[in-house]
Amino acid sequence: MTRINLLRVIGIVTAIVLALHAGLAFYGDLVRPNFRASDLFSGEIPPDKAKLAAAGGLAPFSWDGDLLANYAAAMAADILHRPSIDAGGRASENKAVQAAVIAALKVSPIRPALWLTLGTLQAQAGEAVTPAVKMSYLSGSVPIDVAFSRVQTVTSSAAATDEEIKLLAQSDIRAALAHRSRYEPLLIAAYVQATPQGKSLLLETAKVTDPKFNEILRRY
Repeated sequence: MTRINLLRVIGIVTAIVLALHAGLAFYGDLVRPNFRASDLFSGEIPPDKAKLAAAGGLAPFSWDGDLLANYAAAMAADILHRPSIDAGGRASENKAVQAAVIAALKVSPIRPALWLTLGTLQAQAGEAVTPAVKMSYLSGSVPIDVAFSRVQTVTSSAAATDEEIKLLAQSDIRAALAHRSRYEPLLIAAYVQATPQGKSLLLETAKVTDPKFNEILRRY
């Protein structure tokens, strides 16, 4: 009889755990922000903080990679588009959102746009961006908007001194040059804001891919 009771208890506990898991998964689907990391780099407006509150409450208990990634991306977009007025507030927000991004990447690391989001936040905080940017390249392909944002991050930071990233970044620059009519002003702006190493990377890639654009860049 004792064994039967034990089996019953195990069965009841298992059923409760499965029910809780199913309930959390269902609730996660309901509150998951409809905002991906790639949306951050394509100009999409992030949801307001009130809409993120439910996802934020569930995030610490969730292993849903999509929920965690979308929540972190939306939070990143919020502080990048609507930053705090004071420097202390911006630093605190940046640290909190970096933690959310890292938590999402620990659960679901094959997210190149989210790695770039981490690099963008680190750049804003004056931190090293090279490891995050490199993971952005190594974890998969990205849309052209994300690729161009990655060019901006690479060329304006110490990442442009990393030999592996320089090789990988050339594909992003070539992709932007393939859509030159759309990205020419943005590439020029990126060149103006680039570090000396970033300028060299842009010039060298343009010289091979689009010599005429290389000449244009040299005017700035």
